Amino acid sequence: MSLTLIYKGKNVSFKVKMPKAQWLPIAAIFLIATVWFISSSLINNNDTDHVREQLLLAQKEYSDEKQQLMGLKRQAEHQLSALTLKLGEIKGQVNRLDAVASRVATQANIPAEEFNFDLESSVGGPNSETASDVMTSVDGLFSEMEEMLVKLDGQERRMAVLESILMNTHIEEEIFVSGRPIKSGWLSSYFGVRKDPFTSMPAMHKGLDFAGDEDADVVATGAGVVTWADSRFGYGNLVEIDHGDGVVTRYGHNKSLLVSVGDIVTKGQTVGKMGSTGRSTGPHVHYEVLKRGKQIDPLPYVYRKAD
Repeated sequence: MSLTLIYKGKNVSFKVKMPKAQWLPIAAIFLIATVWFISSSLINNNDTDHVREQLLLAQKEYSDEKQQLMGLKRQAEHQLSALTLKLGEIKGQVNRLDAVASRVATQANIPAEEFNFDLESSVGGPNSETASDVMTSVDGLFSEMEEMLVKLDGQERRMAVLESILMNTHIEEEIFVSGRPIKSGWLSSYFGVRKDPFTSMPAMHKGLDFAGDEDADVVATGAGVVTWADSRFGYGNLVEIDHGDGVVTRYGHNKSLLVSVGDIVTKGQTVGKMGSTGRSTGPHVHYEVLKRGKQIDPLPYVYRKAD
């Protein structure tokens, strides 16, 4: 049998004389060792591939879970934003309802301490439910909030109707024209024929003159809508107020005007400052009352008593 050894980079071959019966077992051992080495290498490679596959699978599962978590996060953020907007809508609705209710309470003369919307209500009672008992789904929560908005809207409408009824009662009182168009001063000229201060000829005076100090307040004798707030020939700076039912009042010769066309004024509100603009000899207010477009004597309105 020939053997080849590598010694210091050199091949050394030599022959060994051995009976065939002795070297066959050795050759078999070498063959078994070679097969074992090759199979071990293959097994190790298979184990490595299996581990690699498991790692790739775990990485994919992690990536999928990460995407799901990101999706859930985006969904939660979207639902939170929607919930915030819905809560803001409900808060606005409640604020409007509180405002209407406060006005109604004022008009109905309800004592403020019994109907105060600025204070939190005092509440209490035994604890009958736990947090888990009242938990609900997001969809259920939105549904309940929608129902609440519908109820609030209905309450606001009913409250507005009540306010309208009360307002009509007060408007009838407010539009009742009465009193003087000034806070201080005196009646200086009456309705009817008089001597014209500029021509000294008889002339029809279609109003009352109330004299006073310059810049004194000129006030509305009834609630209404301003239909004129500007200069007009003969009147100087004029305010005209429509009180409804065909009744109009005029306030002339103002030094300055404090209202504009379209303004809603209340009884006793200052609409101008007394002056002497237009055809005037001194600070005063020329006061007229018109009934269906025709000037009538304002004196009965000045001395009439409010209903």
